[in-house]
Amino acid sequence: MGKMTTHQLYDSALDLLRTLIRNACVNDFTPESGNEQRTAETLRDFFNDAPTEVRERLSIESIEPSPGRTTLVVTAAPARDEGLSPLTFFGHTDVVVVDEQHWTQPCFDAVIEDGKVYGRGAVDMLFITAVHAVVTKWAASQSHLRRPIQFAALADEEARGGLGAGWIAENRPDAISWENCLGETGGGHIVRDGVSRCVVVNAGEKGAAQRRIHVTGDPGHASAPWGTTMTTGILGEVTMRLASLSIPSDQPLWEPFVQAFGFDPETEEALISHGTSDYSPFGEMSRFAHAISHTTVAPTVVRAGGPINVLPSSGYVELDIRPTPGMSQDDVDEHLLEAIGELRSHCRIERLICEDATVSSTESPLYHAITETFAELFPEEKVLPIVTSGGSDLRFARKKGGVGYGFAAHAAGRTLGDIQAQLHAHDEHLHLEDLDLTLRAYVGVTERFAGV
Repeated sequence: MGKMTTHQLYDSALDLLRTLIRNACVNDFTPESGNEQRTAETLRDFFNDAPTEVRERLSIESIEPSPGRTTLVVTAAPARDEGLSPLTFFGHTDVVVVDEQHWTQPCFDAVIEDGKVYGRGAVDMLFITAVHAVVTKWAASQSHLRRPIQFAALADEEARGGLGAGWIAENRPDAISWENCLGETGGGHIVRDGVSRCVVVNAGEKGAAQRRIHVTGDPGHASAPWGTTMTTGILGEVTMRLASLSIPSDQPLWEPFVQAFGFDPETEEALISHGTSDYSPFGEMSRFAHAISHTTVAPTVVRAGGPINVLPSSGYVELDIRPTPGMSQDDVDEHLLEAIGELRSHCRIERLICEDATVSSTESPLYHAITETFAELFPEEKVLPIVTSGGSDLRFARKKGGVGYGFAAHAAGRTLGDIQAQLHAHDEHLHLEDLDLTLRAYVGVTERFAGV
């Protein structure tokens, strides 16, 4: 561990995590929200507090596309520069909104109780971000590391990175090394019959195919509706058809995900081949299992009408569509039109945010460092790469030609479902032992990938 003990690193990570929670960088999807500059200043102070010999090996840059929306990029130079590409940590600093009336703990006080720290962002993903900072600072004190360690404390991840990683990828791509990246989240376990069978790495994620379906009908006075083609009627029918649309996928990581649960052969084959619509065998993971094996279509916004006595001539439904790997944007539109059927003459598809799914290779040196680290922490478990249903900033690294893995470590028995349930939840909390495990995991993978 060099000049600092694991215990000292843990204390530093816990103190920093609690401060990040208290900073309350809440992103409500408006440009003026987030205020990630608070955490950027916290992190700058954290790194500037290092001993002189450590500080001299750190470079710090602030990137602020919009006032207050600050990303901090910190690079720890290796003791000897061999020209190797950095190991880059992607840690976002913003958190989602809270509904305080449903919390039994203060949302932003970082209260510790019964071995857990409570607060918005504790799991998504401030504990990993705190570990990133601590390991980067530790790396600058080491004499045996051969690669630079880079830490990007990213703004605006919760709003898809338009003022964070996405903006940097488009406008300042040189500011970050995209080649070998670690971020959120991973580290949950597949548990069956009380036994932890696998520990998860997020190797990929579904994409985005957001759509607005415009619908038109006949205008008129609502007192005489007979014989009109009502926009509201068409809109309701189109919405119902699209709500029932779900497109099975043969994405390559689905089969090993099913196999990890150890189902009987008949159930396993039916799930792998999409020969059943019953995902209940996955238990708490049934919704997640369906999501990662299908391009999902969720109508989330419906708009039409104004004055109550006017038949509207137009309206629309907005769709949150998450395509699986291999599903193109054109493929999505074809499926939508097929589902809309004979009503398509009343409809027009508008594309909103469009991003294809991304998946990283499981044959990269960084992935091998991850599997070796997990083998040390969880020797009885296999490492299971998955495509996750949500998005992360790691997709920008994959689009740039790099690899990106969601990497953390939770205690054996803490299921993937347990971790998913904490994301954006009321009373969000992190088990403190998981902070310690994730710290050990990041030190381990840094040693293996960047060490001698």
